[in-house]
Amino acid sequence: MTSAPVIGVCAPLERARWAVWDMPAAVVAANYLEAAWADGARTVVIPPDPALVDDPGSVLARIDGLLLLGGADIAADRYGQVPHPDSETPQHVRDAVEIALVQAAHTMDLPTLGICRGLQVINVALGGTLRQHLPGELDTDMHRREIGRFDGNEHDVRLAPGSLAATATGAELHRVVSHHHQAVGTLAVGLVASGFSEDGVVEALEGPHGYLLGVQWHPEADPASTVIKSLVDAARLRRSRVS
Repeated sequence: MTSAPVIGVCAPLERARWAVWDMPAAVVAANYLEAAWADGARTVVIPPDPALVDDPGSVLARIDGLLLLGGADIAADRYGQVPHPDSETPQHVRDAVEIALVQAAHTMDLPTLGICRGLQVINVALGGTLRQHLPGELDTDMHRREIGRFDGNEHDVRLAPGSLAATATGAELHRVVSHHHQAVGTLAVGLVASGFSEDGVVEALEGPHGYLLGVQWHPEADPASTVIKSLVDAARLRRSRVS
């Protein structure tokens, strides 16, 4: 059997065009996959199959690590709030599937990395809330100055010394690219906020043990980032222990 770890990558259903077709498809930006491949992982795409809400283990038992990606805002009723006027249209099935996957992965101690929306899914899945529109709260657009692009959205994040986030990035002061207007509100019980931007927004969260990490920025857009590599390394270690 191959020793390469298998990373399950959660994918939304989005309208897509290819060849002569224009229809819903499971969509994953290639840079997420390429970052995992570069570190020797194999990847499988996990679309929002409604059956996974009740049976997430049927997929999680077959992978060594879970990667949750960016995308649409999580439905506000998932964390007991009324949607903000500037909230995006939620993808309810995706929300339900990814929340179920995170909850089950947490129980299994399966290495899990959440990027941007993925960080928010982790927090909501484990009982936390979100801030729904940072520009309205903070009177700044530093986290998403340019829509639909990463250049122009750079800022610094300070990470707690010795934290999983600092280990994953290799630095306590880290320059990141971001593209979000929501962020962690109330932190879920059992999670630790391990990174902040200069305006106090939570930029990284993690579990108290094992590999459970969420980053609010986009490491897949930074060729020098080692964040996704840290997930692959944790998945490889887990695979070696259970094989």
